[in-house]
Amino acid sequence: MPTFAAIDIGSNSCRLKIARVVAHQLRTLHEDREVTRLGTSVFESGLISPEAMAATIQTLKRFQRAVQLHGVEQIRVVATSAMRDARNALAFQAWVKAETGWNVEIISGLEEGRLIHLGLIGGVAGAEPGTAGRVLLIDLGGGSCEITLSERKHIKETVSLPLGAVRLTREFLPVDPAPVEGLARMRQFIARELRQAHVKIRPENISQVIATSGTAAALSGAVAALAAGRSGEAGKLPGKPAKKAASKTAGKALKLALNRARFAALASGIASTREVRRLAARLARMTLAERAVIQGIGPRRAEIIVAGAQVFAELLESFGLPGFRYSPLGLRDGILAQMLAERDARATAHREFEHERWESVLATARRYGVDLRHAELVRAHAVQLYRELKTLHQLPPEYESWLAAAALLRDTGKFINHQGHHRHTQYIVSSSEIYGYTPVQRTLVSAIARYLGKSRPQPGDRALRNIPAGEHQHVHRAVVLLRLAVALNQDRASDVLRVAARVYPRRVHLELEQGRTGAELELWSLRKEADYFREVFGRELFCTLA
Repeated sequence: MPTFAAIDIGSNSCRLKIARVVAHQLRTLHEDREVTRLGTSVFESGLISPEAMAATIQTLKRFQRAVQLHGVEQIRVVATSAMRDARNALAFQAWVKAETGWNVEIISGLEEGRLIHLGLIGGVAGAEPGTAGRVLLIDLGGGSCEITLSERKHIKETVSLPLGAVRLTREFLPVDPAPVEGLARMRQFIARELRQAHVKIRPENISQVIATSGTAAALSGAVAALAAGRSGEAGKLPGKPAKKAASKTAGKALKLALNRARFAALASGIASTREVRRLAARLARMTLAERAVIQGIGPRRAEIIVAGAQVFAELLESFGLPGFRYSPLGLRDGILAQMLAERDARATAHREFEHERWESVLATARRYGVDLRHAELVRAHAVQLYRELKTLHQLPPEYESWLAAAALLRDTGKFINHQGHHRHTQYIVSSSEIYGYTPVQRTLVSAIARYLGKSRPQPGDRALRNIPAGEHQHVHRAVVLLRLAVALNQDRASDVLRVAARVYPRRVHLELEQGRTGAELELWSLRKEADYFREVFGRELFCTLA
């Protein structure tokens, strides 16, 4: 049974989750978390401070011991907003690599939103209840806020906004208690960013609002504790005098009676917009010490909860939402779900993941004006050749999907210029946001799509520079398969060509079945590839008509 580990290096904290695959599902073995405030200095100076780096490295070393103890087979380490913004991110990545041997992958805000969504619909604990309908997901971290509109477990739209709690605290609330002027400017900034979100996110007929991350957990817990009268002294406004025991008991009874409807909602885990706004206003008037003792918040979260509460209050009001429900699932669960989906075709998450990834490939092709009908013919032949020539190319299983993606995206470069469009394709594919593909995987796909003209992959090429050396031979072989698929589709308008492939000890035979319009052009194009085929596979390529 394989064991996976996911590490999220966030702007506020580092998190680890280890899970084992049992009966095609994930079972949690270990979790850990440490507040490292990696983004604090980034949001002030644009650089990760040496102290924050050192603290994060120490935390990662602790995580490494847990990873080794549980015999983890595969680990993925991702970094989010702070690392996206930091000018010295490469130096920190190199330090992590030197100390732990791990490669830190910096993911975009949209990829972060996609992974969070995947974690909620297919994570370690299974799908979050209610995600089958039309749902709005909110993840407020230290550096950014991801808002995702999901319908029937598929992403409709995702936006990433610079509204992280650490970022806003450093920029607008430098002193404690929160200054009135700073709060006003922060609310204006939040409102401006949310107006941009309204362009893409239109949350009509939302069945549920689900929030993840530590800020959502703290707000949900604090709302419930304060409303239920369980916060004691922490629930009082600063300076409010203590009451006698009898009066306190009567006051609690009165509050319970007046808020019976609210308690029913809280029992189901809902933090209403009205209560979040009240809490945000109360927190803004408190000192750090007063916020720290409120049940559900705690000392470290108290430092940034004022900004986080304001974001939630503004967001819920701006979109006209009734409130939110907190979920403990999140980014780490999405990372684990993706690892499971890539490894186990029988896992529930596999189908959702493959569908989502292919939809993103199609969306990218449409964005750059690709002729999808012709591209689909090339893709079909590329996949057929991959399957029928397996004993020859011996490519890893994942190359089938990468080859299919390269076939569909090979003409995206024409959006920039027909001349030299293969070079433009390589740049577009490697730089585009394609859900479900890591930066290295996008680079692999872009390299396969790059060499369809006169050029051949050469050591030191820019297209191969960021690809592990062990993958170079695989790329060469995938390029040949795609070139053959392209040769089989020479501007055929309606007559789809059929081909049968047979592998022999010294040669490979492609037999073409002629259609109404013949196959002479395709035959000629295939024979042009014979020299390159021999160079890569060491066998002769024979192409004949049936």
